Amino acid sequence: MAQLRPLTVTTSFPAAPPRTVITVLRCLLVALLVGSGTSPGFGEDPILAFAVVTDPPIDTRRVTAKVSIDGVVEDLVLLPTDQIASNPLWKKLEICHALKLEGHKGKGGFHVTWVRVLDSAMLPMSLQGVAGDCLLKKALEIAPFVD
Repeated sequence: MAQLRPLTVTTSFPAAPPRTVITVLRCLLVALLVGSGTSPGFGEDPILAFAVVTDPPIDTRRVTAKVSIDGVVEDLVLLPTDQIASNPLWKKLEICHALKLEGHKGKGGFHVTWVRVLDSAMLPMSLQGVAGDCLLKKALEIAPFVD
């Protein structure tokens, strides 16, 4: 009979990569993770803002408003997304309407991704005077011409 010899198994693992290769790979991974959220409007949390429409909107794609972000009031143009612009409520915006918005501040204005119409009493104090002045202006200058 043939004699069987014992089976020996040897495993060889490849040599570990040099530390510089591992360091370079880690740096690339960190750069990808950090760099992925740098484009404006993407990967960032939306900003909560309040606004009062200050001029009669002629083009609902560009609505002029006083916008309060973190208590600071600015004149900005509201730029709605396609979904917001097609909303019947947005199409009927008038001067002095009070809005609660979410979106991103960018070039050209405030890019609106979510909107809710408010009573002007629900606006922050930084916009209360703006809303009151706007309503007085509307009552005295614009309303007498409407029959």
